[in-house]
Amino acid sequence: MELDQTFPPTASPAPTTGGEDSCILEVTDMAIDGLTLLICLCGLVGNGVVLWFLGCRIRRNPITIYILNLAVTDFAFLLFLVISSLLYLIDNSSCYPVGILKYQRWLFLLLLFSYNMGLYLLTAISIERCVSILRSGIRHPKRSSVVVCALLWVLSIAVTAPVTALCLMKYEEHCQTALISMYVLNFLILAPPMVISNVILFAKVVCGSQQRQPKRFYIVIFLTVLFFLLFALPLSIRNSMEQLGYRFLSSQAVFLLASINSSINPFIYFLVGSCRRHCSVVSLQVAFQRVFEEVEDHTTGSNDTTMGTLTPAC
Repeated sequence: MELDQTFPPTASPAPTTGGEDSCILEVTDMAIDGLTLLICLCGLVGNGVVLWFLGCRIRRNPITIYILNLAVTDFAFLLFLVISSLLYLIDNSSCYPVGILKYQRWLFLLLLFSYNMGLYLLTAISIERCVSILRSGIRHPKRSSVVVCALLWVLSIAVTAPVTALCLMKYEEHCQTALISMYVLNFLILAPPMVISNVILFAKVVCGSQQRQPKRFYIVIFLTVLFFLLFALPLSIRNSMEQLGYRFLSSQAVFLLASINSSINPFIYFLVGSCRRHCSVVSLQVAFQRVFEEVEDHTTGSNDTTMGTLTPAC
């Protein structure tokens, strides 16, 4: 099994039939690739704004550490996807192949790395918030989010490195084994706790009697995980099924959905933070403050504001 089959490109070469010119790219392929690029560019701008505001304009707290890492992950995924899409558009629209396969292999592995990291971060955020709401009297160490994020980056590297080594060296059977093991980790060990934690979290927020719950942020978590399951999970499902010899959807379609998932989070933060009883448009900074500083106000208490008053200087 070749690596380009394991990691299908965002724009696969257009099939040819009969005497059709192999240089002609199908209109459907071009439309999907163009839409993917447009969504990715919007997502890069949105995640860049999140990085700026949460990194430099919003006071730092444990939750913003998670969201900052998630924004970095989404930004990296979209950047790699833009480069990959552009390379394939150039290759498919040119009558002279430019030999981009070796670059595509690295890009697909980088996409896989950032994709896994996004899943790990969402799982950690979901579990941490679920534990916090179930054990409201327990305060977590202020730097616990930094430690958890660092460990998650190490985990993502540890999971992706064997796949990278085996697949780039074209050990086909070992590459397939490493991929299947990675998908088992994602589907059976990490994804279920994320889903279960969000179900508990949603039930507690909707049915709970506590009045001082940070409901905006819990809504953000629920929507973020929901969109991940709807738009990002098909990419992983498709690749895992392909290892077993089954194919559904096209590579372009699943990467288009994944680009939507990585681009939509900044808009979720803004929409949830900007709407009150009477919806009104507010500034980005105010919207982000309503979402993320609300969590700190309800979890750290009014007498413990050391972390909340730290404003990073840029």
